[in-house]
Amino acid sequence: MPDVVFPLDSTKPFTEQKYVGHNRWHPDIPAEVSVRPGQTFRVHCREWFDGAIHNDDSADDVRDAPLPTVHRLSGPIAVEGAEPGDLLIVDILDLGPIPQEDSGPLAGQGWGYTGIFATRNGGGFLTDQFPDAYKVIWDFSGQRATSRHIPGVSFTGITHPGLMGTAPSADLLARWNRREGALIATDPDRVPPLALPPLPDDAILGRLEGEEFDRIAAEAARTAPPRENGGNQDIKNFTRGTRVFYPVFVPDAKLSMGDLHFSQGDGEITFCGAIEMGGFIDLHVDLIKGGMDAYGVGENAIFMPGNVDPRYERWLAFSGTSVTLDDEQRYLDSHLSYQRACLHAIDYLTTFGYTPEQAYMILGAAPIEGRLSGVVDIPNSCSTVYIPTAIFDFDVAPSASGPTRIDPGMGVPRSAF
Repeated sequence: MPDVVFPLDSTKPFTEQKYVGHNRWHPDIPAEVSVRPGQTFRVHCREWFDGAIHNDDSADDVRDAPLPTVHRLSGPIAVEGAEPGDLLIVDILDLGPIPQEDSGPLAGQGWGYTGIFATRNGGGFLTDQFPDAYKVIWDFSGQRATSRHIPGVSFTGITHPGLMGTAPSADLLARWNRREGALIATDPDRVPPLALPPLPDDAILGRLEGEEFDRIAAEAARTAPPRENGGNQDIKNFTRGTRVFYPVFVPDAKLSMGDLHFSQGDGEITFCGAIEMGGFIDLHVDLIKGGMDAYGVGENAIFMPGNVDPRYERWLAFSGTSVTLDDEQRYLDSHLSYQRACLHAIDYLTTFGYTPEQAYMILGAAPIEGRLSGVVDIPNSCSTVYIPTAIFDFDVAPSASGPTRIDPGMGVPRSAF
């Protein structure tokens, strides 16, 4: 086993660990540990809410989820010799739930969760159709996930970190805050908000204290979106065997990671749409000196996906176009067409007896594939959702005998505001 450079103790909160991570982006958050180019090492990661979500049949914890506290990131980890303009090579060698802990109160101890966030607390991709909070608990058996809340479904998870990235420079951070602030100003009272501004409350900045903490907390960017440094990209194929090339914006790169997922469908459409867990990740790092200019990677990471995905032979695909539910035509709106494809898939799955919420959770957590299938044929964009048929223990293909009716069981726990 590689040396654990960033350990976490499951019996202690995130802020009481040997090394304290962070939940904001800022170049001046000090690195907790350092590694060398060519080194292989292990990092422990806490699930993004640090134990606020419980293994039970209530969705009240998702309704009340403390969104300003996320994400709990392990790091920053300094990479010795990294300089602005370099490319940081990160190989994902292995990752999974919390090792040797297959039961307990923390997600990753043999179980994980998927949530639909209430509109007032972040919402989701289909928040207009699903405005309340819901939760599904998934049990892990090796690489397989099953749920008491969604019977008749099991699948192999594609484990991956939802979030990994390097620290931004002061200039890049200022650009983030400027452009996202301008977006918020266009509709400052929108629910859910258009973006999340810096928020000193609930900021975790390693072991910083006093005036330096206050200064950085007032400037530091939230970790919710993907940005030029990587960040919260939620790419399901970003798994074992992946090699990623991150732009380096600050000395020592300051690599951080977290938000581990046992599985996820393309788009993580319920917002808390993956199967969230704590766990470990084994990494190898190296550098390409001057690589940003040499390869034209001035912003945004590039990566080579791993090849350990489950191999499904048959899929059922649903298409959607850029027309709203009330029949308004939009011009090549791929976001809308993917929403419509997802809604068509949800409608289809309800014919077998699933509730809409169960179907929505399946799309968020199972390894579905989402594709932009047409972006040039005005006025309609076309997007498609591919569902592997083997995740169901009954036949979901259309037939002359009609859809099989399944027992939906206890259903998905719901909590409304």
